[in-house]
Amino acid sequence: MGGDPPPPHTGNVMDGENRIILNVGGIRYETYKATLKKIPATRLSRLTEALANYDPILNEYFFDRHPGVFTQVLNYYRTGKLHYPTNVCGPLFEEELEFWGLDSNQVEPCCWSTYSIHRDTQATLAILDKLDIDSEKPSEEEIARMFGYEDDYVAGTLSTWQRLKPRIWSLFDEPYSCMGAKVVAVVSVFFICVSVLSFCLKTHPDMRMPSLCNITVNSSQNSTAWIIVKEKTVPYKAFFYIELVCNAWFTFELAVRSVVSPNLVHFVKSPVNVIDFVATLSFYTDILLQNSVAHKIDQSDILEFFSIIRILRLFKLTRHSPGLKILIHTFKASAKELTLLVFFLVLGIVVFASLVYYAERLQPNPMNNFKSIPEGLWWAIVTMTTVGYGDMVPKTYLGMFVGALCALAGVLTIALPVPVIVSNFSMFYSHTQHEVLDSSYPMVPVPFD
Repeated sequence: MGGDPPPPHTGNVMDGENRIILNVGGIRYETYKATLKKIPATRLSRLTEALANYDPILNEYFFDRHPGVFTQVLNYYRTGKLHYPTNVCGPLFEEELEFWGLDSNQVEPCCWSTYSIHRDTQATLAILDKLDIDSEKPSEEEIARMFGYEDDYVAGTLSTWQRLKPRIWSLFDEPYSCMGAKVVAVVSVFFICVSVLSFCLKTHPDMRMPSLCNITVNSSQNSTAWIIVKEKTVPYKAFFYIELVCNAWFTFELAVRSVVSPNLVHFVKSPVNVIDFVATLSFYTDILLQNSVAHKIDQSDILEFFSIIRILRLFKLTRHSPGLKILIHTFKASAKELTLLVFFLVLGIVVFASLVYYAERLQPNPMNNFKSIPEGLWWAIVTMTTVGYGDMVPKTYLGMFVGALCALAGVLTIALPVPVIVSNFSMFYSHTQHEVLDSSYPMVPVPFD
């Protein structure tokens, strides 16, 4: 009536031959060979018993890789969806995918935001490589390479100046290199604070004295007389001597640092050094122009206005304060978020300035403060930044409604990028502290018996 019946358990035997056992990091996984063929040109799709990691006794393939990541890799072969394990670091996940021959861009959209955080973090922390914050003290060979004396150092023919120059440089440019450098840093910070304080105090009315001048007038009896007139007020003479001493130190410091700098081009291009040079130059320029030009100009205060550049010396504190360095580089790393903030603020300012201008004109309003849209721009800026001076306020109900929307829009616009900036600062600070700890406690090899 037909052929012989099939042998028993034939299906089970064929099923067992199609199975494959994978031992990844000590954890065994079992699947079908057909499953691993779903994604061609990968490591798992090319498994053969001739490979060195195949164990014929246990009938399994052994891979000394991360088992947690492999769970998601095997699931990708089964379902065609690659998910990101939250308990694994991003670079480790990428390294494992590269080993298995998979593309990290195939991560599912639901996991992409969590997975891609590490890329932004690495890009942000890459900026710290350019910082010099309490890092480990360089060796003599590294210092010689920095100053271009590597050949002389290896040959042992360093001159006295070549040995002295790096020491002077670290004394003035590395505040934490030695006790002498800390003393120089304290003196520099002291003169910066005194200079800024003097610049501010000399504008106070109690710190100024009248500048008197004699004027000849004709009297009623065809005779002339002299009268004393208060022309203006000038700072006390003591402020000049205080600034003279401060700028003498700044000049000396700038000259020494430029002479002993490892790279003069980088020194000149540094924004802090440019500010220091311009601020110091402005003091000497004021002295030269004060007597030759000031008396010829009615509004001689215009010369004092340009001396405001000296207040920028506060940025020199970044050389002595790691926190200020981190803050400045936080703003650099958050440039995209800050640009987005400015864009939405400008957009909102223009829109609400236009709306409030026309809203105040729709109803009778004799006390209308919004005479034009440019005047409304000032009100929109003050309102969106939640300052609210109160010098310009809408009087109509429609204008008040526009003002309420403007205030709410300002709060939301400013609040959106703030968490990103705070996160970047926290990341910078924690990473910097980690580097300081690493340099303070270097790894010491432990000998084995």
